[in-house]
Formats: sequence, C-alpha cells, structure tokens
Amino acid sequence: MTRKVIVSRIIAQPFFQTGGKSLRTMLVIAGALVVAQGCATTSEPPPKTPPIAAQAPAAEPPDAGTPPAELIPPLDQTTAQPQGCQCPSATTAKPAEPVAPIEQRSRFSAVDWKDLPDWGLDPLAPSFIALLQSCNALGGESAWKTVCTEANRLTVQSPNRKLREFFETNFTPHQVINPDGAVTGMITGYYEPLLYGSRTRSEQYRYPLYSQPDDLITVDLSSIHPDLKNKRLRGRLEGNRVVPYYTRSEIETNEPPIRGKELVWVNNPVDVVFLHIQGSGQVRLDTGEIMRVGYADQNGHPFRSVGRYLIQQRILRPEQVSMQGIKAWAQKNPDKADALLNYNPSYVFFRELPLNLPGPIGTLGVPLTAERSIAVDQRSIPLGVPVYLATTWPNSSKPLNRLMVAQDTGGAINGAVRADFFWGFGDDAGKLAGVMKQSGRMWVLLPKGYTPPGS
Repeated sequence: MTRKVIVSRIIAQPFFQTGGKSLRTMLVIAGALVVAQGCATTSEPPPKTPPIAAQAPAAEPPDAGTPPAELIPPLDQTTAQPQGCQCPSATTAKPAEPVAPIEQRSRFSAVDWKDLPDWGLDPLAPSFIALLQSCNALGGESAWKTVCTEANRLTVQSPNRKLREFFETNFTPHQVINPDGAVTGMITGYYEPLLYGSRTRSEQYRYPLYSQPDDLITVDLSSIHPDLKNKRLRGRLEGNRVVPYYTRSEIETNEPPIRGKELVWVNNPVDVVFLHIQGSGQVRLDTGEIMRVGYADQNGHPFRSVGRYLIQQRILRPEQVSMQGIKAWAQKNPDKADALLNYNPSYVFFRELPLNLPGPIGTLGVPLTAERSIAVDQRSIPLGVPVYLATTWPNSSKPLNRLMVAQDTGGAINGAVRADFFWGFGDDAGKLAGVMKQSGRMWVLLPKGYTPPGS
C-alpha cells in the first residue's frame, strides 16, 4: 500500500541504445555520478527514534504507498530521484531477497516467548490467516519451506493452543533494536478509504486518479556498485536525457502532461491526496458499482508531510494535525488547499484491482489482513515475517499487544522500530488510523535455523 512513497512496482523496460551508448554504459556513468555527487540514490539515514508518549493525539497521517496487484514475490524498496538529477534509462528490476533485510538498519536480539507481553492471549487465527498469505509469496524459499508446509497442515479453525504451539515450534522471537540502541519507536495507522466517483468526467466528478503514464521510466542501479543495491531512480526522457518526472503541481494543472491516463474521476480533491497517502482504496461509482484501486507506481519525488508543514507554518497546532484535522482545514480553506497539497511533490499512480480480493495488495504482493498486517521499513524488517507488536490503542493507554505480519511498506515508514498498522476498510477504520501515533516495541519471528544479520 504503499502506502503506502512510496514503495513501488518496477516496470521492466527493454534493453535499448540511447545517444550511441548502451544502457549498461549509461548506467555505469550514472553510477559514477551518483557515487561522486550523491544523486539522491542513497536513502537518508533513519532518524533516531527516541521513546515517545504512549498517548499522542497529534497523529500525522502516514504514507502507506501500497504497490502491486498480482500475487508476486516481494519487491525492492525504491528511492526517489531529486530535482535536476540527470540519470540513465531503465532496466529490468531484480526481485529482492524475501528473507534477509535489504540493508542492515536494525539489530535483532533473540528472546524467550515469555518476554512478549501477553503472548498467546489474543486470538491467533487472524494472524495465522495473514501468515498463510505470506506463504503464498515466500513458500518456495528455503527458509520458509518447513514453516509453510507445517502451516498448511493446520486450519484457521484450529484451537488457539495449536496455533500458539505452531508459532513456538517453528519460529524464534527476536526483539528489534534501533541503531541507537532504543527498543521503542512510533506506530501509526493506515486504512483503505471509500471515495465517490465516475468513469466519466463531469462537473461533479472532475478530479482524476491517474494510471501509470507511458513515459515514466525506472532506472535500476543495483548492478553498478554494491552501495547502490536496490537503488532506483524514476524520470522521463527529454531528448536523450533522463530528467525528473513531473511533480504534483506540474501534473495538477488545467493542461496535465499525462492527459488521457485518467483511470476514474472523483468528487473531492482532498480525498485524492489522502488516497495517495493510503496507497489503495475503493470508489463507489455513480452507477452503483464498486471499483477497487491500488498502487501502480510513483513519480519519484520525495514525500513531504503536509501535516508537518501546517505545524511549521503555525496554521494548525500539533494536537490538531490528524487526517481528520487536515481534511477539515482544507474544506474550510479551499482557496489555500491547492498550495498546501502541492507542497508534497510526490504523486501516486493507480491501477484497477479485482473486487474479489480479500483486501488491498501490499508490497509483498499478497492481500492485506485488517488489523493483522503492518507496513514496515524493509531495509530493517524482512517482508513476510510475523511481527509481535506491543503498543496502545489510538489516543489511549490501553494495551494493544498483537501478532502482526509485515506485508507492506510506505514512504514515511523509515527505521527499525517503526510500523504502520493496517486497520482495514471504511470510515471506522479511518477514524482509528487517522489519529494513531503511539509508542511501541516490536519482535520479529524468524524461522528457526535462520540467523539474521546483526543479531
């Protein structure tokens, strides 16, 4: 969900010649420029996450950025391309390793099951359902074969005792530790919203969701240098140069440069922006039909938080900044809303998804499970693994200790002890997601016999 930047699906591009140079030659040149000049291919170091209050009403909307629609292997996390960076053209992406973290940004410490607060007290069947989805993507991997084989011998109707025994027999819990040694971090929430729209533009429905543009290209730099593993840039061709793709403000004009790629039209521009943040959603069409949309790709520009901007400009107080608070401000100030929304140059493109899916598609390529799937920084947490989460309910000190599964990523989800809690679909889920900004601890459950880097 991308949430969901957004972490994105990479579209394979054909090998081609540009300006007399082969693609590999151009990539080597680009790699040298990147290493020498820092062409925004390396991610910012994760912020140190100090302990925060368990109850924090000033929840800033997370960016979920949920990628692709098919049941496919997990995809690499991407890095946005900066303004003015001239980079090479695209190449075919190589899927990420599904177990080992992409980069070592966390440390894992093996613990006993008794160290997990309230372990086994919460019903494990929903978590087991989410794990079975992970097995659809990871079951062929050596580290997962035994786990997924054993999982398929059980059913979701198995007694909680049997499910607990399954997890304790096949996994070892490891506490997630931040680079600075802290074991606490921030837990936010996201959800799948409902929008109202039409497949035909009208005065009522005039704000588009765009599908992926034909001229958006992706540059894979992983073959250039070890330091550039899983680094990608996005842009477009201008003559024989690759230049940054259009920003939000350049796309949202009366003469949009990607006209003709409209997927559906909706009735509220603010809802469009928050759909970009959530990464996926559903649209109730004027015909009465329901249309499910999901993340397809992103324009390569970095995500900037409009909530933080409102606080910095002293437009809203911190306690007023939530998804609901920002929407209310935009509705009261329509003349200022465009300038606010364009502060974030990131722009998400969507695709229509089948309606029969049990949930939106996460970065792992499998449907998310409401209240059991989380988005993580896959440079710190391997996608697909169960993660035991100890936090509190939104705007509350009431414990929320639950077994989750890491199946999604998001542009705002950076760091080791950092997660985005997927609350599900609709307004009730949105009310919880919009105000969630809690302190939490995390334990990854790794298949027995697998030794993680940094442990």
